[in-house]
Amino acid sequence: QVQFVESGGGLVQPGGSLRLSCVASRSITGIYDMGWYRQAPGKQRELVAQITTRDYTYYIDSLNGRFAISRDNAKNMVFLQMNSLQPEDTAVYYCNTLPNLPWGQGTQVTVSS
Repeated sequence: QVQFVESGGGLVQPGGSLRLSCVASRSITGIYDMGWYRQAPGKQRELVAQITTRDYTYYIDSLNGRFAISRDNAKNMVFLQMNSLQPEDTAVYYCNTLPNLPWGQGTQVTVSS
């Protein structure tokens, strides 16, 4: 069973940046498309960024180029660089494969002044 451990979240002021990291317990990041998801309070979990096995990247339109997904297959890791953070980015962020495997605990991102 694969486990994901996300880290790097925290409290940041609007306009700030964070870099999220995710490590998988097995060597799967080079086999599957990988994604970063988020779940805001009272909302459904949504896919915000995706990187394919060929390193094509996709983002939801509302990010307006503020986030960047990347990965290091040798370390079984996926990253999400988040810039110009806004209060609406507040959520618990998760990484997972596409299709999904069991979820990790996620990492909380709070954007507030």
